[in-house]
Amino acid sequence: MQFAILVLVLVSIGLSAVAIARHQPLDWRFAVPETVASDAAPIFETIFDYTAPAGQAHAPGIVLNGEQVSIVWFEGSEEAQADVDIHAAHFSRADGAWQASAPAPYATRTALGAAFEPRQLVVTLGNTIQNEAAENALYATVVSVGGWAMASVADVRMGADGPVSARKLNLSPLLNRSHLVKSPMVAYADGSHALPAYFEMGSAYAVLARLDDKGRVVDQRRMPARGVKAIQPMIVPLDQARAVAFLRDFDPSWKLWISRTSDGGKTWSEVTATDIPNSSAPVAALSLGGDRILAVMNDDAERRHELRLSLSEDGGTSWRMIHRLQDDAGDARYPMLRRLPSGEILLAYSHGTKRGIRAHVMNDAWITAQ
Repeated sequence: MQFAILVLVLVSIGLSAVAIARHQPLDWRFAVPETVASDAAPIFETIFDYTAPAGQAHAPGIVLNGEQVSIVWFEGSEEAQADVDIHAAHFSRADGAWQASAPAPYATRTALGAAFEPRQLVVTLGNTIQNEAAENALYATVVSVGGWAMASVADVRMGADGPVSARKLNLSPLLNRSHLVKSPMVAYADGSHALPAYFEMGSAYAVLARLDDKGRVVDQRRMPARGVKAIQPMIVPLDQARAVAFLRDFDPSWKLWISRTSDGGKTWSEVTATDIPNSSAPVAALSLGGDRILAVMNDDAERRHELRLSLSEDGGTSWRMIHRLQDDAGDARYPMLRRLPSGEILLAYSHGTKRGIRAHVMNDAWITAQ
């Protein structure tokens, strides 16, 4: 039996190596983020403020399908429990006013388990983001056995009534366990995408996984971290070659960590600590064009109820705090930023110590005015 398992493992590794070797060379040039120019008046408004009727609502993701804007999150009695499903609210705007649908289940454990081929048990669900390389698609953190350390990333295709198909992303030729997602995808100049992901079991680390046009993993590049459990990479391209990744230290060290690339993500610098305090919490960051970055972070280890919007003009080397978001009801964490089709910026985050989801819309004119 042990010999048979060893043979299967070697065959799996060999097939993966052959597939990678036969694949066409990758274009390692990032899609250059555009600078948004606007003469609009400054805008900062709250468009969503939701508290779960019971239990937790946590870790929002932002999904953009054409003009439709959705916020998705996981909700249940408690994180990683067997009653957690993915919920969503959908947003539209009429006469300048935002309207939100009532929060409701969007991808349930039962529906997702039935969508897998072959069908499988889904015990709980976690961080979920948009699969920007396909229509009506998500990447969800799925647990079929154990806890987060045994999670997998599922490529989920959605229909009008929920998941219609699902498959596990092959991020490891072995057990394919303990990979999770948190941050938006990274676009490349040739139209392809890469997925920031992280491995959580034992010596945790962050990776950038390149995908082909069928959504298969064809390359992975690790962000080397010596003695640091650096997870949840938030990657911000600055031009075709350069990008900066912001990482959470899972231990924690009470510092924010970064890694940089100057060759389109092919290689990354060793993860290093910044002088920015951080209470082991993920960062949301967004390019404003050139070396300008907007970031939302918990940068005071003693004030977890406070998220701060900060602006960097030099690619993340130095920062200026421009706005505070304070939650008197508990921790405010897990921010997410996305640029809307209108050019405005949507910020969503967990508030009340994972009890609910709050969202604001701002524009570049408001950021410039701070």
